[in-house]
Amino acid sequence: MANRQRIGVLGASGYTGAELLRLLAGHSGVEIAFLTADRHAGKSMASVFPHLGSLKLPDLISISDVDWHAADVIFCALPHGTTQGVIKKLFEDAPEKRVIDLSADFRLNNLEIYEQWYGHAHQAPELQEEAVYGLTEVHRDTISRARLCANPGCYTTTAELPLIPLLAEGLIKNDEIIIDAKSGVSGAGRSENQSNLHTEVSEGTHAYGIGAHRHAPEIDQELSLAAREQITVGFTPHLMPMNRGILATIYVRLNREATVDDLRHCLASRYAEEAFVNVLAEGLAPSTRDVRGSNNCHIGVFVDRLPGRAILVSVTDNLVKGASGQAIQNMNVMCGLPETKGLEQVTLFP
Repeated sequence: MANRQRIGVLGASGYTGAELLRLLAGHSGVEIAFLTADRHAGKSMASVFPHLGSLKLPDLISISDVDWHAADVIFCALPHGTTQGVIKKLFEDAPEKRVIDLSADFRLNNLEIYEQWYGHAHQAPELQEEAVYGLTEVHRDTISRARLCANPGCYTTTAELPLIPLLAEGLIKNDEIIIDAKSGVSGAGRSENQSNLHTEVSEGTHAYGIGAHRHAPEIDQELSLAAREQITVGFTPHLMPMNRGILATIYVRLNREATVDDLRHCLASRYAEEAFVNVLAEGLAPSTRDVRGSNNCHIGVFVDRLPGRAILVSVTDNLVKGASGQAIQNMNVMCGLPETKGLEQVTLFP
C-alpha cells in the first residue's frame, strides 16, 4: 500500500467521476483517498452509483472539507468554469500535488481566445502558462514532467488523433477540413436538463452548437501546432440516441501527389507502437460499438468519390478515451507507471 498513488477525485458524482472509479478499481497502483460531490456530500458512492456498490470507497464529502495532503494525484471532474479557482487554491495549499483536469478550463493556451469562447476572463492565468495539453500520444514527453495536465475533450481527441500526423507530414491541405461528429448523450453530463430527457433524445438525432461549439478552438489550436500555421476547421457536433461513443467523419483534401494509401500508411506507422490507437485495414469502417468501455481509438481511411479528397472515420468511447480513460493514461505517464495500467479492458460487446 505504501507504494501506491493516493487518489482524490473532485466531482465524483458525475459520469466522468464514476468512470474514473470504475477504471481505477482495476489499477493495482492506486488507492482512493477522497471523493467530493457537493450536492451529494455525506452520501455513499453506492447510493449515487449503485453499479459501484461492490467497491470499498470513501463517502462523498464537500470540497471545503478536503485535506489536499491526503492525496498524491487529484483528478478534477468539475463543470467547466469552476475548476480554475479550485486548482489555484489547491496549488497554493499543496504545490507538490499532480492534477489532471477533465474540464476545459486549462485546454486553451491563448487567454483571449478562452475569454471569447467561455465568456469570462481566465481566473488562473499563471497556471495556464504551465498547463500541458493531455493528448497522450502527441504530448507524452511534456506530460511526464507536468504538474497540471489539461485532459482533452472527447470530440477533440477523436478528431485530433487522425488529423495531427497527416498535417505534420504535409499529406493533407490545411484548409477545407470538415469534421462531422456524433456523440452519445453521456457527453452532455448528468445534470438535470430537459434537452437530455429520454423523450427529447430517443428516436432522433440533431445537430447542436452549430458553428459555435467550444471544442472548435481546441481543435484549431492542436492542429495548428501540428501544421505549424494557423488552421480553422469546420466542426459540427450531433447528439445521438445512445449512451456512449463518439464517431467523427472527417473530410480532407489531399496535398500534392499524396494518395489515400499514403494517409493510411502514415497513420499506421505513427501509431504502430501505441497501445490504444488502432488504424484499421483498408475497407474496414470503425464503429462506436467496437470501442465501447475501452480506452481505444479506431481510425479508418477511405477514398472520397470527389477527386483529390479522402474521408477519415475515427471512433472513441467519450467517457473513456474521450475523458476518464485518457486521464488515467496521463496519470500513469506523470507518475512513471506503465501507461496501460488500469486500462486493459477489452471492449464490451454486444
